[in-house]
Amino acid sequence: MTLEPPVSAGGTSTAAVLRNRPFLFLWLSQLATQVGSNMALYGLTVIVLESTNLSSAVSALFLTFLVPAVLLSAVAGVYVDRADRRLVLVLTNVLRAVAMVAIWWVGGNIGLILLLNIAVSVITVFFAPAEAAMIPYLVPRHQLVSANGLFTLTLNGAFALGYALLGPLVVKVSGGPEPVLLVVGVLYGMAALLCWTLPRNPALRVAGESAGDAVHEAGEAARGTFAQLAEGMAYIRGHRAIGWSLVYLGIAASLVGVIGVLGPDFAADTLGLGAEDLFVVVLPLGIGIVMGVLLLNSYGRYIPRRRAIEGGLIALGILLAAMTVAGPLSRALQRVDAPLVDLSAVTSLIAIVIAMAFVAGIAYGIVAISSQTQLQEDLPEEVRGRVFGVLNMLVSVGSFLPIIIVGPISDLVGTTNVILVVAAGIFLSGLASIVRRGPLAPAESRATAGMMVPGTAVDPIGIAMRTDDDRHALPPDDPEAFGE
Repeated sequence: MTLEPPVSAGGTSTAAVLRNRPFLFLWLSQLATQVGSNMALYGLTVIVLESTNLSSAVSALFLTFLVPAVLLSAVAGVYVDRADRRLVLVLTNVLRAVAMVAIWWVGGNIGLILLLNIAVSVITVFFAPAEAAMIPYLVPRHQLVSANGLFTLTLNGAFALGYALLGPLVVKVSGGPEPVLLVVGVLYGMAALLCWTLPRNPALRVAGESAGDAVHEAGEAARGTFAQLAEGMAYIRGHRAIGWSLVYLGIAASLVGVIGVLGPDFAADTLGLGAEDLFVVVLPLGIGIVMGVLLLNSYGRYIPRRRAIEGGLIALGILLAAMTVAGPLSRALQRVDAPLVDLSAVTSLIAIVIAMAFVAGIAYGIVAISSQTQLQEDLPEEVRGRVFGVLNMLVSVGSFLPIIIVGPISDLVGTTNVILVVAAGIFLSGLASIVRRGPLAPAESRATAGMMVPGTAVDPIGIAMRTDDDRHALPPDDPEAFGE
């Protein structure tokens, strides 16, 4: 049985969008695949680290996830447009489910694991554009903002749910990382069934077109992508404020890569935990990021956006450095004589690291959201796509470089030393922004998050998807809603 796309639907809220059953099933498919992919990333990280005890091997694993996406994303959409997208979604999920079982079957053979994971990543490159292209087919135009906002929120939340919570939970309950792969295979299978119920989305047919024409168009798409990136870079060179926003976001992307590669080794070396216990750091970090977003939405209007970013970078640097000396700090606190209250639970190493990771997550959320918002506000509509193309490239490079570099260096000089250097770099970047950019210009005194009334309920999806057109929805006596 397949569902038909809706002819019309009322309301633009998230609840109204989810009452659209075809879209609901597509979203549930996204939830299953995104959570599953992050669970697989966690399980494979533990398997590779336990088998090799090398951070460089973890770097190689992360590269198998990223390289196919960078190399093939520009052309995958051309081929997806020439196929039934529902069929693409079903087949890619089935193939990924089979691949997960195959990875489980090969056991600790790291070479085969990496090869099979490359295959999974290549398949995913074709899944992603097919999924995105189905949204406007299933959802009326007036609900697209809410639908895309829900997909964006799910994409970001799946990392915390899959990598920081469910992946570690399955490892703990099952006694090892291998069963995680079977669970992920089941999730991909469920996603395939959900996609099978979607309405057919017929392939794009162009009269007289051959397979060679599709290959030619794919090449043109790749060349066009590089041309757009060049135009975006030219614009950035002439606008320093845009360049700084991209630097801030590049730093945020790099930090994610560093934590992904060095986190398991940090949990083992500094905290004395097993590699499977990385959630002790990642889970409070993820909760902190959510808290940072909520604080920003409620109180960000009182803080100039640039100062929020710079303060967040400095705080991140200090907290990362402090986490590397959490052991000595815990021992020093526990040697305090005759406390009136037993504080051993509060001053334990794990408690201190959890607290630091939580606050670091708040700082990270403030930096990432403020930088993204600043960039969106500063860019004219006519160059926004090209500059965001540069941003995507910068984020990819920002993820690649630490993955390539920090793993091997960590094997040579130690994880703690590498994290200290990264912390120093983040701290100095915050100071450099303060010194090089100087006092705030009048336009930079704008609030960090507009359109929020302190203390009111927060709709993360609505906030994430607000546009300049929403100014007209404000009462005329509220000129400060956008920090003006």
